[in-house]
Amino acid sequence: MFWQEICFFSGMRQAVFLERDGILNLCDTVNGEQVTPLRCERFRINPAARKALEDLKAAGFVLIVTTNQPAVAQGILPRRELERMHTVLFRQLPIDDIFVCPHADWTHPSCKPQPGMFLEAGFKWGLDLDQSFVISDKEADAKAAQVAGCTSVMVRSPWTGSEYQDFVVDDVPAAAQRILELLATNHPGNEAMHLP
Repeated sequence: MFWQEICFFSGMRQAVFLERDGILNLCDTVNGEQVTPLRCERFRINPAARKALEDLKAAGFVLIVTTNQPAVAQGILPRRELERMHTVLFRQLPIDDIFVCPHADWTHPSCKPQPGMFLEAGFKWGLDLDQSFVISDKEADAKAAQVAGCTSVMVRSPWTGSEYQDFVVDDVPAAAQRILELLATNHPGNEAMHLP
């Protein structure tokens, strides 16, 4: 596929970092706040995510989920339940890895808006963070992306905020499309190629 041909990384790989709640799985909203599922039975995959991720995967991106789960530290989300949810993600979506911050302290280095999970993934997977992207609906991810050197593509939501983000789009498929367009733009000589 031509996306794999134009993705030349000089030994380092490009990634798309994906927020979990609100991007890969659907969440309820209570009193204007997004509610993270605490039981696997309430964990619902976003039906719009699969095709978008398949397109990014075909382009050669490493797909990495990064998620803050403070409910673990608060004792209301058992580790086993979290692992069950992530088993569902691995089975239903073409993701490569999941990084979790279980701490309830937002200043912890691995807790977004800190960039720790991005940096850890960069080391593990040999990533070029300056050429990688973040898809999220939350401002904390955009801030972490900025610190890590990634480009953020935000899905419009009440939690997107007004700072840090590089691009704002309407949904997950549009975010994937924007990344593929940016990928093509960054490889001059492929102007005649069209998005699938």
